[in-house]
Amino acid sequence: MNKPDQKIINEIAQELDCGNECYFNQKTKELICLPNAELMETAGEDYYKEMFQDDFKKIESQKKDLIKFEVLESFESFKIMEDYKNQVEDDKFQENLDQALIKRKPFQNFKNLIDNSEYREQWFEFKQREIEKIVVKTIERKNASI
Repeated sequence: MNKPDQKIINEIAQELDCGNECYFNQKTKELICLPNAELMETAGEDYYKEMFQDDFKKIESQKKDLIKFEVLESFESFKIMEDYKNQVEDDKFQENLDQALIKRKPFQNFKNLIDNSEYREQWFEFKQREIEKIVVKTIERKNASI
């Protein structure tokens, strides 16, 4: 298996972070990204299907050549936040992150702390790398090539 294309891995990770699921065609190297199905509930199933009908048709017709990348589950996102917290060298900020993660609404608490800190960019870089690792594991698990 060839080494995966870092540019594509980066793009898939960014799409997943935005809440989109991705389908990568191994033959054509085309990436199809769709908003998570939860949007279907919000926007209405008919609207969602109509808006993305061309993408759905491509996905259906190219199924055998596609690798699907699912939106991260909450536990996966939480694990990334915990891992980030554990590598922060500022003891006080690490403790604040720890408290944010054990209180009610941990995602919102964590985001508020990060957004109002000097560690914001560091967090986004860390999260991107971690999601890229998940993408690579998916590729390896499916014995695919990108």
